[in-house]
Amino acid sequence: MLSYMLINCNLGHEKEIISEIKKIPQVSEVNGIMGRYDIFVKITGEVPGDIDLAIMKIRSIKGITNSYSMTALYGQGGTIDSEIKK
Repeated sequence: MLSYMLINCNLGHEKEIISEIKKIPQVSEVNGIMGRYDIFVKITGEVPGDIDLAIMKIRSIKGITNSYSMTALYGQGGTIDSEIKK
């Protein structure tokens, strides 16, 4: 399973929020970004419940004001389809 998350947070709290997100085992990548959102997160898990748990943990972090999550679809020929066949 693979999901991406875009996060908005209170101004100046990016570093502490990124530090908290890094503690979540399902998070494979987290970076501050510029633009409409402040933080990008890549979440991976073996089962859908892993993704759900990580998203709930992230959304509960103090200072996060908004989040947008996108779960990748398998079976449409993307790079995640290739990973399944390995």
